[in-house]
Amino acid sequence: MRRPTILAVSLLLALSLAACQGKTPDQTSVVLKIASQKGGTKSLILASHVLDGAPYRVEWSEFPSAQTLLEALGAGAVDAGAVGDAPFVFAYAAGSKIKAVLATRASSGGAPTALLVKAGSPIRTPADLKGRRVATGRGSIGHFLLLRVLERAGLTPKDVQLVFLSPGDAKAAFDSGSVDAWVTWGSYVGLAQLHDHTRILADGRGLLTGIGFEAATDAAISTKRAVLQDFLSRLAKAGRWEEQHKSEYAAVLAKETGLPSDVALYTVSQARGTAVPIDASVVAEERETLDHFVRAGVVAKAPDIDRAFDTSFNDAVKP
Repeated sequence: MRRPTILAVSLLLALSLAACQGKTPDQTSVVLKIASQKGGTKSLILASHVLDGAPYRVEWSEFPSAQTLLEALGAGAVDAGAVGDAPFVFAYAAGSKIKAVLATRASSGGAPTALLVKAGSPIRTPADLKGRRVATGRGSIGHFLLLRVLERAGLTPKDVQLVFLSPGDAKAAFDSGSVDAWVTWGSYVGLAQLHDHTRILADGRGLLTGIGFEAATDAAISTKRAVLQDFLSRLAKAGRWEEQHKSEYAAVLAKETGLPSDVALYTVSQARGTAVPIDASVVAEERETLDHFVRAGVVAKAPDIDRAFDTSFNDAVKP
């Protein structure tokens, strides 16, 4: 009776060792729910093919802005999604149970975000915004840029009439003349510059960090860690691919969004960033972003911003 028992134990040990050396735990049944701003992460992933062969399934949800994406993230409807640093900080300060798990830094800095006025507008300097109606999204990167522009001009948010609208509604209001200025980003700036003949009154260069984050829910971090780590590595790889393949990325972006090809290329040339570790310098920059929100009265009380970041995924940025 002893010999079969010893053989059985040996077989179990061998199987266990083989399992440890294989792909365990099994990821084939895992679904990672990824949020993408329209024309953002999803288009990049499709263009770069970095998810080909992934042992799990990605379920995409697309949103018109960071605000709506972060609302879905905070509600647990999605696992992770890419947003700018200002909307991330704003959502975290509002109590959202999320963390930044991957950072990107755009070589163009804050240039993709801009304060627009009509070509014939009498508004010539930021000081001329006093008393004017300015549209943007509450807590958005556009909102943050407006705060910085006003601050530099010696104005406060009370000196303008802030109109908080979704990007689509803001564009309609701007086109119709219902607002005097519009602070927006990405392809909306591209459309305005290349097709609508608007004027950039100010952009984010020297005022914004150019940092973006892949934010994840606390639940996804704890229950889907291995899959999330793999996805972040592939996303960082896609960012490196994009640096050398802008035209290919722009073609997919145009197909996915219906953007004119010149606007898609403009967007690609400005918007994406290279993955970087979440380190002390990144956290310090975000602490400053939070401080600006607090000083402007947009955020009532500053949370401990250090807790907004999970640096355990930093290895994902490595080639």
